[in-house]
Amino acid sequence: MRSERPAEPKRLLDMALGTLLLVLAAPLLAAAACSLALRRPPGGIVVRELKTGLDGHPFTVRSLRTRRWRLDLLSRLPHVVTGEMSLVGPAALAPEDPRAAAPWRQTVRPGLTGPAQLSRHSTLPWDEPELLDQHYVEHHWIGLDLAVLVRTLPALFPPRTQGHLSDADHRLPGYSATE
Repeated sequence: MRSERPAEPKRLLDMALGTLLLVLAAPLLAAAACSLALRRPPGGIVVRELKTGLDGHPFTVRSLRTRRWRLDLLSRLPHVVTGEMSLVGPAALAPEDPRAAAPWRQTVRPGLTGPAQLSRHSTLPWDEPELLDQHYVEHHWIGLDLAVLVRTLPALFPPRTQGHLSDADHRLPGYSATE
């Protein structure tokens, strides 16, 4: 007979909040799936991607083929409830991605959100997201998870702007060379 370890607080949070979010999102996800089915997108309504999980074990992530209102992330909630993913953690990477083999990355479940995912639209240098993921893994605790979850909701709905500055264009919004 195999003895079970007591569930850690992070896993309890994932199961409880993940289940609640899944129940609340189910009608929206069902409507989105029906809408997608009516449009018959090439490849179907569900995207299947192989990702690396806890202890380096590969698993298939299934998500709706939509980015509107981040429904693709909500459609991954079953993976949180079943324990393949966590609400908060480093981004899920494909097994062929060399970063997936990092020993620190294999000690936790990949997350729907995390510090690196929240900073993806920032002006951080290209290698900074990986460092954010590593820092999260080395210092994670339930309080940090709650803080990331609180920051995630507003990040799902970024403020509308007239545009953004690229690396090559540092003029202020509204600047015109003709004035």
